[in-house]
Amino acid sequence: MARRNAPLAGGFTFIELLVTLAIMGVLALMTVPMAQIALQRKKERDLRIALIQIRAALDAYKHAAEQGRIRLRIGDSGYPHALGELADGVVDQRSPTGQKLYFLRRLPADPMQEDSSRPADTWGTRSYASAPDTEATGSDVFDIYSRSGRIGLNGVPYRKW
Repeated sequence: MARRNAPLAGGFTFIELLVTLAIMGVLALMTVPMAQIALQRKKERDLRIALIQIRAALDAYKHAAEQGRIRLRIGDSGYPHALGELADGVVDQRSPTGQKLYFLRRLPADPMQEDSSRPADTWGTRSYASAPDTEATGSDVFDIYSRSGRIGLNGVPYRKW
């Protein structure tokens, strides 16, 4: 005697496939924003590290100038005239052989800028003579900031970091 209600030999019904695809679609929609946030966090971490490195190098340059290791002209603040001096080096006035002082191995680019072919051009610079609440350039580089107009995950614009 043959069985009439024998199960089919494997496979999924159309409804089961649609439900599976719907679940996978919902999971994919949840994953994309999380990946974007993870990428933004990485860029923000890179920005923090770059700001710390460059600001520490600016302070070290100023300290070397105060020690008389960097030649200053009358009216100079003791800060570098351009960001490139931190990585390119300056002549050590105390060295009998004219060795250079280097404050960075390389100048990091602003990770929030798209074009980073010239890292020094990706940063905004603030002069020692400028007011604390303005972002005015001048004859030296006292501080740097990101020129990005975007706002960080913490709600603070990147240029205020």
